[in-house]
Amino acid sequence: MNTLDTVLIIGSGGREHALAWKLAQSPRVGKITVAPGNAGTPNNVPLAATDVEGLLNWAVMNQPSLTIVGPEAALALGIVDKFTAAGLAVFGPTQAAARIETSKVFAKQFMRKYGIPTAPFEVFADFRAAMGYVMLHGDQPLAIKADGLAAGKGVFLTDCAHDAEMAVRALMVERQMGEAGSHIVIEQLLQGEEVSVLAFCDGERAHIMPFAQDHKRAYNNDQGLNTGGMGAVAPVKRPPFADVITPALRGLAAEGTPFRGVLFAGVMLTADGPYVLEYNCRWGDPETQAILPLLDNDLYAVLRGEEAPIWSETRHAATVVITSDGYPGEYPTGLPISGLNALPPDVMAFHAGTKRDGDQIVTAGGRVLAITASGESLQSALDRAYSAVHAIYFEGAQYRSDIGAKVLAAGVKY
Repeated sequence: MNTLDTVLIIGSGGREHALAWKLAQSPRVGKITVAPGNAGTPNNVPLAATDVEGLLNWAVMNQPSLTIVGPEAALALGIVDKFTAAGLAVFGPTQAAARIETSKVFAKQFMRKYGIPTAPFEVFADFRAAMGYVMLHGDQPLAIKADGLAAGKGVFLTDCAHDAEMAVRALMVERQMGEAGSHIVIEQLLQGEEVSVLAFCDGERAHIMPFAQDHKRAYNNDQGLNTGGMGAVAPVKRPPFADVITPALRGLAAEGTPFRGVLFAGVMLTADGPYVLEYNCRWGDPETQAILPLLDNDLYAVLRGEEAPIWSETRHAATVVITSDGYPGEYPTGLPISGLNALPPDVMAFHAGTKRDGDQIVTAGGRVLAITASGESLQSALDRAYSAVHAIYFEGAQYRSDIGAKVLAAGVKY
């Protein structure tokens, strides 16, 4: 009798819950463990994603058949390097390859070096120099970015010198993002529609996933602060533009840091063509929740490099994120959540900021749940997702009511 394989998933968000859900469908996978997990994930182990030594010790003792790393923070700490050195199978990029996300300065200079189209930019390590730049250029739309990791909140979009100065001060003086703001990138703010391009990569080749569209601003009509993502839809019709994944793979290989894992490009479709806004070194969140329901074959075999992914040609998926009141700023926790048991079995509530308090599931983060539904059309997927959103309640629950609206709008071309 063959023994089923075991999987360790590192992370605690909706992305990790979605990975666990999809991997559980594999006939080859038995026990799935998630560290640290949330109220929706199986077999949680109370080890933070950044506790690299603790996770390594657990993995050496338990010998999972495969480890999948979700959060960029763990990748930045070199968790893949350490697991590999210990002889453990792990899916994700090395610490050096992960710089494509963990340093905005590196990523922008990398794109310039390898001819990947990106917005014009300048890099600053000195506050006075940065302020001098925004005094001259601050009245044009700018994107001001922390160099290091900031959980999706290190980007300020400005259109006047006052706001630009405030953003520079917040990053470089007030250090609202800590050391991530010690260096910053200031770039021209591109106009257009954004798509998320994710691909399975083996260091040389890429299998591109269905394009998705994230919704980063906190409020309807793309208003409010940037967040980690308020919802996503997939597939978005693939626009006719040059591959932005393969040049990055070739460049990283040329740098001596081949990329293995999921490479993610945020691409702005402008009137002058596509431009890469940024690269991420891992699965997107909430894009993963909208993309994985479209995968028709065994995710475990895909991650092992044994099968190429097969994507549905008929289904659409939509994810709506429900957040705590105040997110992405300060928010309360410990609020009881009701309605989860009333959802249809084919509508998924991917848990993110949740935990168990006795028999009750309560809020434990900013992004609380990612409600995902699929359908034969995007409209039907959205209708089913929002119907489920309306059935869920916790005090102060917030969500955008316009997820997917741009994709549905007449005349919008992707």
